[in-house]
Amino acid sequence: MTTTMTNTIREIVLENPHATRVFAKLGIDYCCGGGKSLEEACRAANLPLAEVQHQLDHESVAGISAEKNWQVEPLTELAQHIVQKHHSYVKASLPRIAALFEKVCAKHGASHSELNHQRTVFHGLNQELSTHLMKEEAMLFPYIERMEEAVLQGDPILPAPFGTVANPVHMMMLEHDNAGGALRALRQSSCDYTLPADSCMSYQTLYRELQEFEADLHQHIHLENNILFPRALALEQGR
Repeated sequence: MTTTMTNTIREIVLENPHATRVFAKLGIDYCCGGGKSLEEACRAANLPLAEVQHQLDHESVAGISAEKNWQVEPLTELAQHIVQKHHSYVKASLPRIAALFEKVCAKHGASHSELNHQRTVFHGLNQELSTHLMKEEAMLFPYIERMEEAVLQGDPILPAPFGTVANPVHMMMLEHDNAGGALRALRQSSCDYTLPADSCMSYQTLYRELQEFEADLHQHIHLENNILFPRALALEQGR
């Protein structure tokens, strides 16, 4: 795909999943902000459009691999992939990062007050994500899997306990927006995770973990917002 300024970020990453690497490196939101055109995203990030296009076109050629095309793989397999890779990562990372925050704030919070704000933001993110994952695993994903199984077997789709799959999808996407806002607040408060001169090893580990968590959550939300949810809605509507 040769990108143009009018292609949306979502269209670009759906055509070339490896484009997420470029967007992550440049700080362009490709999950919650996927509806923006490339031109709008570059303008917002104060990046030269031509250079970004060049990097995307290069990645499109260099990034060809055996990676699965989640636009055509079964929805059941995609949902399982999200749970096994991304949900598991979030569940393991949340308590680890929370413990790091407590340790680093106890030592550096007095001299670096931004840490206390970051801890509060992360605490809210921790609470919301914990409930969010549970709702997806207990209700939404199993229903999507049952819906796909019924369609493949030629059976009628059983009525959803939540009326239509669009209802929980809408709620999950709102919560994704909240998570994206928390990630932006953490990055802004830390000046793009710039470490102070007096940072200890735990401080450095905390900021590294937060950046890794951000990268994984962006990919996680992209798979749901841009692929799983639209395909589930289309399946329910018979398209």
